[in-house]
Amino acid sequence: MAHPLDNPAWSALTTSQAHLARGGALALRYDGDHAIFAASASHDPAPLAALGALVAASGAAIVAEKTPLPMVPRTVIHKHRMAVQMVAEAPAPPDPDFTFLDLGDADAAEMLALATLTEPGPFFRGTHRMGRFIGIRHEGRLIAMAGERMRTPGYAEVSGVCTHPDFRGAGLAGKLMRVVAGRMVAQGEMPFLHAYADNASAIALYERLGYRWRADINITVLAPAG
Repeated sequence: MAHPLDNPAWSALTTSQAHLARGGALALRYDGDHAIFAASASHDPAPLAALGALVAASGAAIVAEKTPLPMVPRTVIHKHRMAVQMVAEAPAPPDPDFTFLDLGDADAAEMLALATLTEPGPFFRGTHRMGRFIGIRHEGRLIAMAGERMRTPGYAEVSGVCTHPDFRGAGLAGKLMRVVAGRMVAQGEMPFLHAYADNASAIALYERLGYRWRADINITVLAPAG
């Protein structure tokens, strides 16, 4: 049987995050306010055709899978990059003296602004509602954050990790990630995350935090043909 993280968006959209799913039985994508990921049930012709119809109707989407994506009808590949998927069976524990804030709807505009500035990955006005987010403020300004994105039974994705350029180098991202992972473990979930395969510095940080390679993942950006 395939591992649920081989096609994490499909696993999430058909289980823990089904309330965010848009599409049908053969292809799904996240509600556009939350995420841009889409997935098909398999690479058989009918699911691929359904995925193509979904992209054609609702716009560009990112497909993240272990198996390379075949040609999808009615779409063109806008971009393709390789990523690594990492899991933490025993993540580094949180620093007990680290002070952070829980973030929510009241912080949404600042969270979006920080993510837009630092580009930790696709982040939209509702992304913060996909899971729990925490952050750090300096003189009232949000300067760093981290949170949760895709979730399927037994696994939760660490995502949205970013630090304002003026405050990098103080280890804030790692400290936030430890808290996020600790919360996941406390509720019986294994943390996982993704990094582009050529981002050696990020991968090295994740390894220091207890993550190990699980799989190479194809990141494919599909756009409607024409």
